[in-house]
Amino acid sequence: MKVIGVIPARYKSSRLEGKPLKDICGKPMIWWVYQKVLKVKEIDEVYVATDDERIMNTCKELNINAIMTRDDHKMMLERVWEVSEKIPGDIYVSVAGDEPLIEPENIAKVIKPLLKDKNLLVSNLKTKITNPVDLVNWTTMKVVCNEQNDIILASRSPIPYPKATTEVIYYKHMGTYALRKEALNFFYNKEKGNIESIEDFDLLRFLENHITVRAVEVKSQTVSVDTPKDLERVRDIINKNMNR
Repeated sequence: MKVIGVIPARYKSSRLEGKPLKDICGKPMIWWVYQKVLKVKEIDEVYVATDDERIMNTCKELNINAIMTRDDHKMMLERVWEVSEKIPGDIYVSVAGDEPLIEPENIAKVIKPLLKDKNLLVSNLKTKITNPVDLVNWTTMKVVCNEQNDIILASRSPIPYPKATTEVIYYKHMGTYALRKEALNFFYNKEKGNIESIEDFDLLRFLENHITVRAVEVKSQTVSVDTPKDLERVRDIINKNMNR
């Protein structure tokens, strides 16, 4: 069983252009993510997947395995699919390139469901929402699972709605996937459904087509870097950890 780690990284971003190369305590952000994925013993090979020469050149300078991909991919998993066409593997683990605080032990956990269940095609990570801001923030993807931890609802809106009780635990999707090659082929070749087109949330492509996505609950302090404010927060956290 060969497991490939893929870190999609694009330069253009509407909210923070060039964020994979943003400096964090002397190293670009993509370096920090790469080092975290390298620590996952279940992953055999790790690659940054980019469409930008600046990111590619930085990876070469820092001895980071990188693959140049097409520049017309609109979704992260499309870029992972292209890597799967070039690098043979059984399971592909997609870790967002803007997660420099992602915990290696949590990345390892997303792989386990696919190792245990040969019929399962996709798994991802979820964590409890503890900040009320995340609950109403449209950039935070929310998920609802059944008793088997299979995702049955996913939205940018707060779900489920607390009509009968306010004692609700909300979960957010963390953007870390483990997928079999079959799942990546399906994602790439299947057009967006109606709900995905409305929400612009890639996970919905599987749910709309009755493909099970198993969610693994983890405790995580990771911070996705989407804005300059997020970047400063991550810099402060890493700087404090380095000076302990």
